[in-house]
Amino acid sequence: MVETTPADANRIAGITRSEPGSENHEPVRRVRVMLVDDHHLVIEGLRAVLATDDRLEVIGEARSGRAAVAIIPDLQPDIVLMDIRMPDMDGIAATRQVKQIAPRTSVIMLTMYENPDYLFEAVKAGASGYVLKDVAGTDLLEAIHTVAGGGSLLNQEVVGRFLRRLAAEVDQRSSEPVASPGPDRLTPRELDVLRLIAAGMSNKEIAVRLSVTVATVKTHLEHILQKLQVSDRTQAAVYAVTHGLLA
Repeated sequence: MVETTPADANRIAGITRSEPGSENHEPVRRVRVMLVDDHHLVIEGLRAVLATDDRLEVIGEARSGRAAVAIIPDLQPDIVLMDIRMPDMDGIAATRQVKQIAPRTSVIMLTMYENPDYLFEAVKAGASGYVLKDVAGTDLLEAIHTVAGGGSLLNQEVVGRFLRRLAAEVDQRSSEPVASPGPDRLTPRELDVLRLIAAGMSNKEIAVRLSVTVATVKTHLEHILQKLQVSDRTQAAVYAVTHGLLA
């Protein structure tokens, strides 16, 4: 069993700040990950798995959604692994607040069950997708790196169903005012890319459709994420639907 950092004065309201890790000799900045779960053994297991990948750094823990929200502004993680069911404040409510505080922080939901209603509410709240708690360690690591790179954990079929359901909700409240697309207006080409992302296409498929390189698509995607202040392609698609950018 892997030992965790001993409790110290930073353990407040279920929060544990990680001790500084060993010096990172990698030239690439490590992905900063925060763990949120009310079960100590789950936290220990997650730490053990993430410790096998030197591209990742666990920077802190929280034992409830409310505790996580309290520490997010200080830690500013790249990725939050968030349990979906917790006391005090559940993962969906916590995700909604995390995305308001730190919109570029990505949230991956952890759950025991593949419940489509939970998934819908989680992604609508701002999550990048979900991972089952019994997933293999290698698959968890792959999921973290996928999301850290702006990718989606949801396949095209799931994204399609989700966006259709979301669009139906938006139509029901179509009388509400629609906010502007973001701090900076998207260019026509960026709108093209965004619409193809919302259609569930990969970067390679978008490149073929638009007759550009994959590198060009990646550049457009990064600009889209920055302008819309979202963390990944799933949330970019959600933004496109809820703000009427697909028409």
